[in-house]
Amino acid sequence: MRRAATVVLTGGLLLTVSPLAAPAQAAARPKPVISGAGGYLMDLKTGKALFSKGDTTRRQMASTTKLVTAITVLTTKGVDLNRKVAVTKTHVDYQKREGGSHAKIIAGDKFTIRQLLHAMMLESGCEAAYALADALGKGSTPATRAKSFIGMMNKKAVDLKLKNTKFDSFDGISPGGKNYTTPSELTKLAKYAFGNKTFRDIVKAKEYKATATAPNGRPRYYTWKNTNLLLGSYKGTVGVKTGTGTAAGPCLVFAATRGSKTYIGVILKGKDVSTRYQDAAKLLDYGFGSTTAKTMKLRSLPAGVQAD
Repeated sequence: MRRAATVVLTGGLLLTVSPLAAPAQAAARPKPVISGAGGYLMDLKTGKALFSKGDTTRRQMASTTKLVTAITVLTTKGVDLNRKVAVTKTHVDYQKREGGSHAKIIAGDKFTIRQLLHAMMLESGCEAAYALADALGKGSTPATRAKSFIGMMNKKAVDLKLKNTKFDSFDGISPGGKNYTTPSELTKLAKYAFGNKTFRDIVKAKEYKATATAPNGRPRYYTWKNTNLLLGSYKGTVGVKTGTGTAAGPCLVFAATRGSKTYIGVILKGKDVSTRYQDAAKLLDYGFGSTTAKTMKLRSLPAGVQAD
C-alpha cells in the first residue's frame, strides 16, 4: 500500500502530497486529429514544432503563395510603399482568363504599393499580385518582369534553406505545377514574413479602405474584406492567408496570439473550405491548451466577396 508523503515546510506546517496527483497533472494532451492532408504548428518565438502531418509530401499551396509575394515586395531593397502603380488591362485580363480570385480592380486605376498589398492579401486579388510582380521585377515586358519577380521569390526560399519549396507563380495559379511546398517550409516562410511589421499589420486587418486614382484623375474608392474567416472567429487570430485551387485544394496559413504566446501554422489540401478553419482551430487549441474549436462559429463574408 502506497502512503502519502508528508513535507515539512519552514513555517512548521505539514503538507500532505498525494502520489497519484503528479502523474495526472503531467499527462500529455492528445495530439489533435485534422482532416487536411498536411498540417503544421509552430511556436513563433522559439521556432519549435508542436504538430506535423504529411510533411514529407510536396503540395501546391494556391493563393497562400501570395504571402511570399508580399514579403518579397516588402524586403526589396529601396522599395517605396507610396509609389503609385497602375493596374493595367494586362493584369485584369490575366485574372479573368485564369479565373483567379480578384479585388474588383478596374483597369487603369492607380494605387500605392501599400494599397496593392492589401488588395492582394485581404481579397486575394490576382490582378493586384500581377501588378506588384510587374512593378518590381526586371525586364522589357510584363511577362518577363513577372518571371524576374518569381525568381526573387525563389531566392527567398533558397536563402531560408527550404529545399522542398519552389515557385512558378506570383499568385498560386501554377502554369506548370511547379509551385509547391511542405507544411513546415510554408510555416517557416510565414514566420519569416511575420518579422516584418508592415506584413503583420496587413494580414490582421479584417477590412481596408483605399482611394485610387482613376484614369480621368478622379478618385475611386475601394473597400476590401479579408477572406480569412479565422479573423474574428477564433480569439487572438492575427493572420495570415487563405488559398484554394483545383490541385491544391483548400489551404490556410494561420496565426494567433494569446498572452505572451503566438502560434503559427499551415493546413494544406484541407477537406473543404470551412473544415480547414476547424483544423486550424484544433491546432491552435493544442498550443494554447484551450477548447475554442468546439464552440467556434465562423463569421460570414459580406455579399459579393468571394471565398478563397
